[in-house]
Amino acid sequence: MPLSSYFHLRDAFAKPRISCSCRFICNATPPTYASFHSAPFNQPPSIFSSLLHEFSNTFIHVKSIHAQIIKNWVSTEHFLSAKLIRAYSHLGFLSLARKVFDQSSHLETTVCNAMMAGFLRNHQYNEVPKLFEMMGSCDIEINSFTCMFALKACTSLLDSEIGEEIVRTVIERGFHLHPCVGSSVINFLIKCGNLDDARWVFDEMPERDVVCWNSIIGGYVQELLFKEAIQLFFEMVGCGIRPSPVTMSNLLKACGRSGCEKLGRCAHGWVLALDMGRDVFVLTSLVDMYSNLSDMDCASLVFNSMCSRSLVSWNAMISGYVQNGKILEACALFQRLVRSGFGFDSGTLVSLIRGCAQISNLENGKILHACIIRKGLELNLVLCTAIVDMYSKCGATKQATIAFERMEKKNVITWTAMLVGLSQNGYAEDALKLFCQMKEENVAANSVTLVSLVHCCAHLGSLKKGRSVHTHLIRHGYAFDAVNISALIDMYAKCGKIHPAEKLFNNGFHLKDVVLCNSMIMGYGMHGHGHHALNVYDRMIEERLKPNQTTFVSLLTACSHSGLVEEGKTLFRCMERDHNIKPRDKHYACLVDLLSRAGCLDEADALVKQMPFEPSTDVLEALLSGCRTHKNINMGIQIADRLISLDYLNTGIYVMLSNIYAEARQWETVNYVRGLMRIRGLKKTPAYSLIEAGNQVHTFFANDDSHPSWADIHQLLENLRLEVEACGYVPDTSCVLRHVNESMKVKLLWGHSERLAIAFGLLSTPYGSLIRITKNLRVCVDCHTVTKYISKIVKREIIVRDANRFHHFVNGECSCNDYW
Repeated sequence: MPLSSYFHLRDAFAKPRISCSCRFICNATPPTYASFHSAPFNQPPSIFSSLLHEFSNTFIHVKSIHAQIIKNWVSTEHFLSAKLIRAYSHLGFLSLARKVFDQSSHLETTVCNAMMAGFLRNHQYNEVPKLFEMMGSCDIEINSFTCMFALKACTSLLDSEIGEEIVRTVIERGFHLHPCVGSSVINFLIKCGNLDDARWVFDEMPERDVVCWNSIIGGYVQELLFKEAIQLFFEMVGCGIRPSPVTMSNLLKACGRSGCEKLGRCAHGWVLALDMGRDVFVLTSLVDMYSNLSDMDCASLVFNSMCSRSLVSWNAMISGYVQNGKILEACALFQRLVRSGFGFDSGTLVSLIRGCAQISNLENGKILHACIIRKGLELNLVLCTAIVDMYSKCGATKQATIAFERMEKKNVITWTAMLVGLSQNGYAEDALKLFCQMKEENVAANSVTLVSLVHCCAHLGSLKKGRSVHTHLIRHGYAFDAVNISALIDMYAKCGKIHPAEKLFNNGFHLKDVVLCNSMIMGYGMHGHGHHALNVYDRMIEERLKPNQTTFVSLLTACSHSGLVEEGKTLFRCMERDHNIKPRDKHYACLVDLLSRAGCLDEADALVKQMPFEPSTDVLEALLSGCRTHKNINMGIQIADRLISLDYLNTGIYVMLSNIYAEARQWETVNYVRGLMRIRGLKKTPAYSLIEAGNQVHTFFANDDSHPSWADIHQLLENLRLEVEACGYVPDTSCVLRHVNESMKVKLLWGHSERLAIAFGLLSTPYGSLIRITKNLRVCVDCHTVTKYISKIVKREIIVRDANRFHHFVNGECSCNDYW
């Protein structure tokens, strides 16, 4: 309603249409509702005030008293107007309260304050600041209650502009020294993120009640300043203030989130000593605290001991289980909740959906999705975003996309969840297209969105787009923390640009973050710079930066790609000896891969047999790959048989076994293995290569003739074939693992995806510029040889990133020195 309505004051009410024969009896005793019906006219206002005080809890009584006030022509009394406004507001009839206010002949402070309180009680927060401004313009006295009501409204609206003006008024008039008003000021400032100003107001107050202390302690907890919040609690107790349930809830939250287990247990004791052992609010906070401390046994004991529980209590327990990876327990508790008939809400479902996402439980996730639809919660943004995330993490990208597209409203978190899901499931190109769509719909990307895009560019090897996202991060002023820098290091390394990655690492090393170092070590490793990777490790030790499990995986991988066998063995030994890190399965897999690549198959086999636990498929696959590389057919067959018994649905095992037999020219056995794959419904992952040209990523499959430039590509490849043969190239047809004649094998070799991509690169990029290829599988020996010849003939640097590492081809040489 416009402000002008506040200035529109009507005349006194017209005579009511209702016929009333009430007569008031004036006597010395307090009035009763029975006497109200027989009282005479012309009663003093105090009688109506007493009646309103006694009978304000029933609408018909208030309405009748209101009628008699009008009939007796005492409606001009401002204190009666205030009481009527309060009565109607408390009963939920705000329109009648507003009517009384608008028809008041004298707008005084008490009337305005009553109307403000009515607006607050009925959640009409927007009206309060308007009324506050009207009071100022009409020179109506503003007292401490006026300011308190106005600040509460601004806090709910998060209206910092008007709220700050009110705070200035409060401080100028000294109202903030009163505990109630001071608490309102503190709450407003904290909600607006001004904790320092809130603390100044708190320190200025001569007397502070428990509400004031709760406000400032809660503010520090909200800002994650848990130590300061705990210190304030002890100061409060030292001042002789008895903690309330809100105080204890704030303390428990601070203990849980700061990891103060001892203090948390002491706080539990104080809860019991303060006789709050039956308070549902406090006990729920205890459940939450123990969940944050990863003590689910104690959380469960508190939960089960509760005489009564709110839905918040159930949700806290379910969320605690999910938070601590106990997804089955969370599901069991949910079933118990449903059986109890208590019902559930969106908070319950969000926790369970996140739990399903953690363990990739698609079946239960679909059931929860059905619950959302059945309860009509499809418009809940948080729930639907969780559903998109769950489907993505379960690998069900199609269902995630359908759920995403059906959402009427989406925020940046929803878009990011879908984008990350596409990226993690290998749909990096689709993720980049989705980002373009996001920009078209004017949704501003946040730091998480941009970092996930960096990972997409890394997967595609798209340097141009990666640089664009890097620029986007800088332009939008996102802080370059360890996570952002690590993602960029990974992107530049995977796009073949190790020097920009080094520069980022050196600029960010002052952060002394192990994730940052791990990214750089892995980057050096994939480029074959094993010694540089070891230098980063030495630098970490010098700076007393403790390496973790991932550090040693990255180091052992780097040693494997560089043939640093002795260095790798030394690192493996020092893990537990120097850093108290027990080697896990992935570390054994890296060391077995290191030994197998170097041809030390017997030593690798002995290591597998000496492992303190059963080797996983990763360990055995590393050994099998070495058997294939070094053509140890007998050991390879034994390892493959063992692998198939462990993981009979792993396509890669069958493909590798088939290749081992094919290289041994045992074609009947090759056909048997491939037939076994068909029977079990397994398909070989098709080889493809990517190249970025003209701000677009082009994909080529083996013997691909679908590209618009395929005729030019094949013509150029034919010309290159003649030139490399003239330079001494002899095809290595052992790379063709099919039982066909030699001429067909040569033809198949020249149809490999990386050769098509290189030819397209030569056609579509400026003369002399670098060509960058990304391949999803390992480069074959013949393609490796051919690419060396091509780099020399065309006088261009060609960078190929395969499934194992980078190959930098320059002037007929490769950076891997033929070791990959």
